[in-house]
Amino acid sequence: MISLPPICARRQPQSIPGALIQPKMRIFPVKPTIHSYGTLLFICCAIAFASYFGSYLRIPVVPLFARELGATTTEVGLINAAFLVMSGLLSFPLGIVSDRWGRKSLITGGLLISLGTSLLLYFSATPRQLIWIYLLFGAGLAAVGPTLMSYVADISPPTHLGRSYGWYTTAIYTGMTIGPAAGGLLAHLWGYRPLFLIAGAFMLLVVLLEWVYLPDSRPPAEGRSQPEKGWGLTKDFFKNRALLGCLLLTLGGCFGQGMFVTFVPLYAQDQGLNIGQIGLVFALQAVANAVSRLPLGRLSDMVASRGRLAALGFTSFGIALAAVGLAHTLTHFILTAIILGFAMGLSFVPLGALVAETVPPQSRGLAMGGYNSCIYLGMMLSSALMGGVIQGLGFAGAYFLAGGLTLLVTGVFYLMIRDFSPAGEMKTP
Repeated sequence: MISLPPICARRQPQSIPGALIQPKMRIFPVKPTIHSYGTLLFICCAIAFASYFGSYLRIPVVPLFARELGATTTEVGLINAAFLVMSGLLSFPLGIVSDRWGRKSLITGGLLISLGTSLLLYFSATPRQLIWIYLLFGAGLAAVGPTLMSYVADISPPTHLGRSYGWYTTAIYTGMTIGPAAGGLLAHLWGYRPLFLIAGAFMLLVVLLEWVYLPDSRPPAEGRSQPEKGWGLTKDFFKNRALLGCLLLTLGGCFGQGMFVTFVPLYAQDQGLNIGQIGLVFALQAVANAVSRLPLGRLSDMVASRGRLAALGFTSFGIALAAVGLAHTLTHFILTAIILGFAMGLSFVPLGALVAETVPPQSRGLAMGGYNSCIYLGMMLSSALMGGVIQGLGFAGAYFLAGGLTLLVTGVFYLMIRDFSPAGEMKTP
C-alpha cells in the first residue's frame, strides 16, 4: 500500500531564496537585467498560454475544413494523427538540441513554425496538403513544449519546482481549453480561412513578445567546446532508472488519458447523453484538472518524495478510469470526470517536477523531450489500439483493462524510483 510521506519534510523558506537568480549557478544563465523568479515564471506561463491558445484555435476547425475540402473520415483521422506522431517523434531529439544550443532559439523557431502553418492552412486546397501542414505543426509543437518546460526548471529554485509546474501546466491547459472554444466561435462568425489568418496574426504577436521579453539562454562555453560531453549525457539516459520510471509512467498515464479523450464521447452517447451533456462532462473534467494543479503543485514541494505523491495520484487515476466503465447516467459521468481531473493534477504535477530532478541541469532538455514524447505517443497508442479492444470487450471491459494497465505501470514506476533522492538532499525513509 502506497502511503504519503510526512508533510513539510522539504523545508520551506520564509521568503523565496531563489527569487534572485544566480546566473553562475545556472547551466543556461538568463540576462542579468531580470532577476525575479516570479517575473521569469510569469513570462514563461504567459508564453505557454499564448502559444497553446493560438495553436489550439485551429484544432476543432481543421477537421471541418478538411471535410469541406472533400476529406474522408480516414483522412481526417490521419490529419489529427499527423501532429501527434510528429510531436512524439521529435520532442526527444529537439530536447537534446536545446541542451546543446540553448532554449530561446528553439522556442522562437517553434513559434515561427506554428505561425507559418496557420498561413499555409489559409492557402491549402486539398486534404493531402493538410496532412503535410499538420506534420509541420507537430514539429513546431515539439520545439516549444519540452524546451519551455526545461526553461521553467532552469529558473525555478528546487524548493519551488512543484508550484512552478503547477502554474505552468495550468497556463497550458487554460490555453488548450479556451483556444478551441474561441476558434469555433470565430470560425462560426467569419469562416474557416479568416480564422487561420487570425491565428497567424496572433502567433506573430506571440513571437514578437517572446523575442522581447523572454531572456536569452545558451549553453556555457565549456559545453559548446566539448560536444562529446553532451553525447555522454545522452548515453547515460538508459542507465537512469528514476528517469526511465518517470517516462514509463508518463506513457502509461497518457495511454489512459487517451482512453478518456477519444472514447468517452462514443460511450456516453451510447448511454443516452446528448452532445451538450458530453460537452459538460469534458468541461468539468478540464476545470477540475486545471484548478487542482496550483494547490497540488505546492503540496508536491512540501512532501518528502514527489515520486510517492505521483504514485498515489496515478493509483487514483487508474481506479477512476476503471470506474468510467461503470458509468450509465449523466451524474455518473460527471463524478468520474471530476475525479479523473483531480487525479490528473495529483499525478502529472509532481511527475513533471520529478523528471527535472532525475537529471543534471545540462540534461533537462533531454529529459523533458522524452517526457513530452511519451505524452504524445501514449495518447496516440491509445487512440490507435483501444478501438479494436472496445469492439472485442465492450466499453466497460476496455476501461477496466486501461485502469488495470495504469495501476500496473504505477507499481513498476514505484519500484524503480523508491530509492531515488534528488541531488543534494538526504533520503527520507
